[in-house]
Amino acid sequence: VIDVGINRVDADTEKGYALVGDVDYDSASEVAGAITPVPGGVGPMTRAMLLYNTVKAAGLQHGVDLDLD
Repeated sequence: VIDVGINRVDADTEKGYALVGDVDYDSASEVAGAITPVPGGVGPMTRAMLLYNTVKAAGLQHGVDLDLD
């Protein structure tokens, strides 16, 4: 299960809230072979691909072959 959702819910923490995903982690973890955590699951990959696509688009726009693939 890849949980890409992120939500702020009230919690008894120093910040007063906790970050959770869209998936009911406890229930899903009983039947899923693997599940991404929230926070810290897909965020790093999302940022990496955003940076990759930004650099690739800039190269294409300026006629520079960056040979990223």
